[in-house]
Amino acid sequence: MKLLDWYILKRFLVTFFFTVLLIITVICVIDLTERLDDFLFSGVSMTAVFVDYYLNFIPWIANMLTPILIFISTVFITARMAAHTEFIAMLSSGMSYVRIMVPYLIGATIIAFLTFYLIGWVIPRANQGRIDFENKYFEGNYNFEGHNVHIKISPDTYVYLENYNSELNIAYRFTLEKFENNVLKYKFKTDKLDWRKQDSVWHADVYSERILENGTFQYQTGVNKDLRISLSPADFGNNYMLQTTFTLPELEAYIDELQMKGAENVSVYIVEKYERYTYPFAVIILTIIGVVVSSKKSREGTGFKIALGFVLAFIYILMVIVSRNFANVGDIHPLLACWIPNIIFSIIGFVLYRQVPK
Repeated sequence: MKLLDWYILKRFLVTFFFTVLLIITVICVIDLTERLDDFLFSGVSMTAVFVDYYLNFIPWIANMLTPILIFISTVFITARMAAHTEFIAMLSSGMSYVRIMVPYLIGATIIAFLTFYLIGWVIPRANQGRIDFENKYFEGNYNFEGHNVHIKISPDTYVYLENYNSELNIAYRFTLEKFENNVLKYKFKTDKLDWRKQDSVWHADVYSERILENGTFQYQTGVNKDLRISLSPADFGNNYMLQTTFTLPELEAYIDELQMKGAENVSVYIVEKYERYTYPFAVIILTIIGVVVSSKKSREGTGFKIALGFVLAFIYILMVIVSRNFANVGDIHPLLACWIPNIIFSIIGFVLYRQVPK
């Protein structure tokens, strides 16, 4: 790398991280102002607020704003360089436009790898602490409100319960059925099934069973039976933003578990998985577009280009949200839905690159 590359790379990274620090500080102050009454009313100490909430809140909000901030940082330094005719000087010296973009791409790649590490391992842990804090002090105790619940816990095993008590961890009117080649082989019923945490089993005081043997069902009753099945109180817990609390290996394992059970809500977790892989590419794509739209000196000045950067970044985030919703309802394959914003903005970047003076 030449001196000019280090000059651009340093300005790019410094501007990005300074912008992140500045925006995060402003957002935290605004958030603290809005939640101050909730903090005081809940009686939580300010130390706990800072350690358990804001230290976990900062990585989450920083990751959410990365597309906007990377775009704005790129536009800001590139527009200033263009205003001082630095791009004209570099092009006049014989440097190609692609060569000028090399330090930008290096900086974007560094941020992309850092982003992938954060969203894969660091931010999920932070989200877990932040969501636990919000549920404890803002939302109150969670109670499962489902009725007449049907759950597939394995490819051939289904359970039914009329309702579930989250405080006592008791399932009422519980039924378990096992099939083989679409033929019912076993059926277990009990009026009350409670969770024994120390043994990690479900316990029925009184139960009945139907077992298919030699083409006929054998009916029997009994007392004090333990069940070890792929079902736990966590399956009836609060699933709010659950997909954001898994590290990447945990998320993939959880998806495999849901698919093994034949669950119907897998798409939310699959979309989250694919988004974590596509998100770093967005950093590089938006950096390239930022350079292209702001490298030409114009009469509108830097402010206009920064405003344009905000608009394009918000459009990108809007497209991510829309494509995610389409994927969650099954209208688009999750992999395609996660790549659509990057594909469209790659095309936009290519068109803009073809039009920029070189």
